Amino acid sequence: MTALAPWAAHPDASRGRLHAEEGGAARGPRDAFQRDRDRIIHSISFRRLRHKTQVFVAPDGDHFRVRLTHSLEVAQIARTIARALGLNEDLTEALALAHDIGHPPFGHAGEDALQAALAGQGGFDHNGNTLRALMVIDSPYPRWSGLNLSWETLEGLAKHNGPIHDPAWALAEADAAFALELGQWPSLEAQVAALADDIAYDNHDIDDGLRAGLLTLDQILAVPVVAEGWATAQRRFPDVAPDRLIGELIRGQIGAMVNDLIAETRTRIAAAGVETADDVRAAGRCLVGFSPAMRDAERALKRFMYANLYHHPRQLAAADSASTVVSGLFAAYRADPAAMPGTWSERLPTGEPAHSRHIADFIAGMTDRYAIARYRETVGPIDLPEGF
Repeated sequence: MTALAPWAAHPDASRGRLHAEEGGAARGPRDAFQRDRDRIIHSISFRRLRHKTQVFVAPDGDHFRVRLTHSLEVAQIARTIARALGLNEDLTEALALAHDIGHPPFGHAGEDALQAALAGQGGFDHNGNTLRALMVIDSPYPRWSGLNLSWETLEGLAKHNGPIHDPAWALAEADAAFALELGQWPSLEAQVAALADDIAYDNHDIDDGLRAGLLTLDQILAVPVVAEGWATAQRRFPDVAPDRLIGELIRGQIGAMVNDLIAETRTRIAAAGVETADDVRAAGRCLVGFSPAMRDAERALKRFMYANLYHHPRQLAAADSASTVVSGLFAAYRADPAAMPGTWSERLPTGEPAHSRHIADFIAGMTDRYAIARYRETVGPIDLPEGF
């Protein structure tokens, strides 16, 4: 790791963990943020990401991205940016790896279904559920619930997209247990992880959309930033067939966004005059970001992707089926809690809202394929559109 900048998160200055750990229990020469990253990698919640939707619901193709591969790609991009800016790479990587752990099966379709199911019990959001999964549900240690991650990692996961002034119940509970200063901006490492997420899915979803046949090259070339990247790729490799240039296009766009973000962020840090990580939190604005030109180009790309990929008729049909599975499971477990396996039914609270939230906890942890299997077992047959 390169030398840390003064405004980076320093593990020796960590605000610690919710539960004190014995110093003699150390396993290997790792600092606090390295331990956080490793605890995330070894967690059940992280492993389940391999069968959770990224763009395509329960994809049949081995080459499509899922939440796990997406998170690994985000981590790679985030570490590159962190190193260039002198930030803590291990904290950045931990945040990137864990940022999607709270997603239920079927991505945003599953989230919308759980939000509707819990409408009278505080609702559901995947970001709050990430904190809940890591602080309460995933509990491999004998003396406390959760992974007992450092304050800096929990803070970054809670508000990597910026300050939160009206947290929903799951995030409010996490904040009550371990005050995360939700009204302030998070560390630069958290801000980097958030933008690395955008860079990864902006570009890799093009790749998957083309592979699935839901996008065409002619379509995406209507987006100015893509057309510019395609022209660059063709100039570099004028004798190469178009289908062999897709990877070069994606790599080139990622590189352009990363380089722009690094340059713009350096300018913002210098202008803000921050000298410590706490100065970053008190700056009152985001210090990691794209230049105005790249920001506008990236937003145009997002608008295109929503219109042509995320809201494609095949995707909407899959989302409808996913919603049916999640809402059907919630209703079935409400009607017959004993249908939940093992300790999930044994530990079911009797009063609301804890009763409904416990059922949602169980469903939110499911993978796509597990949810489909449990629906068929508990509710009945379901016809699923192509792609499941």
